Amino acid sequence: MMVVTLFVKQGDPAVETVVEMLNRLKDEYPHQLAVVAIDQDEGLRAVYEKDAPVVQVGPYRLGSPFREQDLRVTLGAALDRARHLNAVGDESYSKRVERGRKVSTADRISLWLSNRYMWLINFFIFLYVGLPFLAPVLALNGVQTPARILYTIYSPLCHQLTFRSWFLFGMQPYYPRSLAEVQNLASYEQVFSVPPTDLAFARQFTGMEEIGYGAGRIGFKVALCQRDVAIYASLLAFGLIFSLSGRKIKSLPWYLWLIFGLLPIGLDGFSQLPSLLSFLSELPVFRESTPLLRTMTGVLFGGTTGWYLFPMIEESMRETRTLLSQKRTIVAQIQSEGN
Repeated sequence: MMVVTLFVKQGDPAVETVVEMLNRLKDEYPHQLAVVAIDQDEGLRAVYEKDAPVVQVGPYRLGSPFREQDLRVTLGAALDRARHLNAVGDESYSKRVERGRKVSTADRISLWLSNRYMWLINFFIFLYVGLPFLAPVLALNGVQTPARILYTIYSPLCHQLTFRSWFLFGMQPYYPRSLAEVQNLASYEQVFSVPPTDLAFARQFTGMEEIGYGAGRIGFKVALCQRDVAIYASLLAFGLIFSLSGRKIKSLPWYLWLIFGLLPIGLDGFSQLPSLLSFLSELPVFRESTPLLRTMTGVLFGGTTGWYLFPMIEESMRETRTLLSQKRTIVAQIQSEGN
């Protein structure tokens, strides 16, 4: 038997007329009727409000106003299509019909995820940006093996250069290269007495190493660089704002993301790459970014990326919620009528 879905606005007087027409045609075109109110669902309102009440049967849709003859044609076309597909033994059609008559475990999981996906995203971003700060805490307390594991895990994900990373529990929060010209702080070259082009040392040093001046005085390195910390922290901040807003914030236009997010971080990052090469590092045209500038460009990139991306994900999830909520309502009414 066909399933006819009627999408309605609550309190609409036209609904009773459509239901009466469907009841008169039920013997000629056997069907089960499911009525779905669109008022409380933003996705359903966007699709059906303009033409409600709307009759949907199979792939055929009939929006108001319509006559009983229009409804007869629509039901007839759907019935002929169903009989033809059954006659030719279309297995995919049979499976679709079967899936449409029950709410599966996969449906329930998908509906749960579509409602809570942002909190899961926020949780995983929090872990990603939070665990690098756990590494120096563990190192300070002598729990070196877990600390080294964290540094090792994040090593393929971030350059972890000592002169571009934060430090905890030491005499300075960071050790910038002299090329960055940060005032009132000892430079990386002064503290470590190694050339900044020795990238192997700059990556591997964590603060746990025993070197001449004592690791405890320097502190322990955070396992993500300054820019990455800013990127993921701002991504998390926007994710929380977006979640608390009820996921109502509209997506940032792509060109604004390009201008304010991607362009500043690209210019700041790539302009300092030549300074890492020993045979070019002394030339005056090359530069080293400051921790403040790395943080600012990271915040801009992370925040605008979240603003651009999360609302786009919400659009997709809203469609999923609408389809599955609609299916759950229809299945409940069909099963109730069957009982």
